[in-house]
Amino acid sequence: MKKAALLFGMLLMAAPAHADITTKFSSSVQLTVDAAASQATRIGSTYSVSGSNVSATLGGLTAPASATDAATMNGGTYTQTTAGTDFNFSQSFTGGDAIPTGTTVTSGVVASLPAFGSVTTTAGGVAGSLAGTIDSAHTVSLTAGGAGTSATGQFVSEITIK
Repeated sequence: MKKAALLFGMLLMAAPAHADITTKFSSSVQLTVDAAASQATRIGSTYSVSGSNVSATLGGLTAPASATDAATMNGGTYTQTTAGTDFNFSQSFTGGDAIPTGTTVTSGVVASLPAFGSVTTTAGGVAGSLAGTIDSAHTVSLTAGGAGTSATGQFVSEITIK
């Protein structure tokens, strides 16, 4: 009997099981409307000539007068090497882009986009009815907007037991 009472007493003295439990909740909504954008790339001048039974004098590109100008073509003089025989001749020129004078940048915005040889333009988004809300129960509600928009909502719960 003493052994049973001793065992029962030891059980009563044992500390109760417990744990620290931490919970964290967070909700967020992100609404995005794309901005309009243009990307202009200045292209360089190119010149090429080829042929057979033809000789050339002084053809090619003329260096630009300044860094904002484009190179120009000097057509040169071409003559048939052997008169009265077959010949072929090909010449091509692509005029490069000069930087327009008066191009100014204010607060990171170019006042008018230069008309360069390669231009890509994208339209801006239209917010329309784009919306997002979160209530006290962490319910996320999103409403679609127009073209070029996105809406992202999330609810995150974290439980830590130590």
